[in-house]
Amino acid sequence: MGDRFWTDRLVPVGALAVVVLFLFAVQLLGTATDAAAPALQRAVDAAVVGDPSAVGLSWLAAYGLGNGSVVAAVSLSLFTADLLSTAQLFLMVAGSRLGAAAIVVFIGALDFVQKRRFSLQESVSMGVLTFLLTHSIYLPATVLGYLALPVVTRPGGHPSLSLAASPLELFDPLTAAITDAIGPALAFVLAVGLLFGSLTLFDRLLGRVDTGTLRDRLFSHLQRTWLSFLIGLFVTTLTTSVAFSLGVIVPLYNRGYVERDELVPYVLGANLGTMFDTLVVAVVLESGVGVAVVLTLLVAATLVTGLALAGHGRYGRAIAAADDRLLTDRRFFAAFVASLVLVPLALVVGPLVLA
Repeated sequence: MGDRFWTDRLVPVGALAVVVLFLFAVQLLGTATDAAAPALQRAVDAAVVGDPSAVGLSWLAAYGLGNGSVVAAVSLSLFTADLLSTAQLFLMVAGSRLGAAAIVVFIGALDFVQKRRFSLQESVSMGVLTFLLTHSIYLPATVLGYLALPVVTRPGGHPSLSLAASPLELFDPLTAAITDAIGPALAFVLAVGLLFGSLTLFDRLLGRVDTGTLRDRLFSHLQRTWLSFLIGLFVTTLTTSVAFSLGVIVPLYNRGYVERDELVPYVLGANLGTMFDTLVVAVVLESGVGVAVVLTLLVAATLVTGLALAGHGRYGRAIAAADDRLLTDRRFFAAFVASLVLVPLALVVGPLVLA
């Protein structure tokens, strides 16, 4: 009882500390990126050759860091330092979502190969479903948003952000001092590490929250498509952690208390809510175009999600058919896992070979 009392009191304090660390990391990232712009420009020019490579690079970077939100934040920082074009920023944010969706599949597949504690189906079932749902939304949303981008980001077509009274300016002397002391390159690496660490700490902090009551309240509503979607959207937006929002529901899904068809709208909502922290980064960096770019992808994904939910029966059956095929045919699944590496790699290497 006493442990639960202190946990309930410390979680809000810890959450506040992690939020401050996250905001400091974003400020340091912006300061370091500006200072390291000349060196980063050469690296970006060498790696990002054309728009398709921007998707592949951020997709692979999400694998490497194990976190799509960090990749999106770094992309925004590079853009504010004029190292990326608007189209490249959009595609790198989109690629970070595509890459993050496949991470769970890799983890499950590796766990199966190394330990064989569970069957292949048990190891990767949630990851495959999340991947199929994410890519079925964000692939068409990326195409739709990319086509709309010239209109959305035309001169005067986006807000000009200037947070003159931002309390985050208190971080400026410290971020500048750190960058001067250790150099822009190390400051950039430190900022990425702090950003990654703050998001990881937040996930661990949320793991201390008693989710029993939350599960009880969620369970009875997941049978209602639109309410299930709104719950997934709300929980992920509030916590900025798709790991938490999906982690809450995984035990119910694995034990058969929630049917796959009931889980689909919840995951779709969570996939939209996970864009919130990227939007916060764009605002903190005071990038009006960055905000417009993130909102373009978010609106496009919302439109595609709305269409999927409107045709929930047909959409759900298509997802279920693909899910069943991947989980029952090992050769098909092996080809699928290989494509998760080969597709983004081809997007990066292809333009370099053709250049």
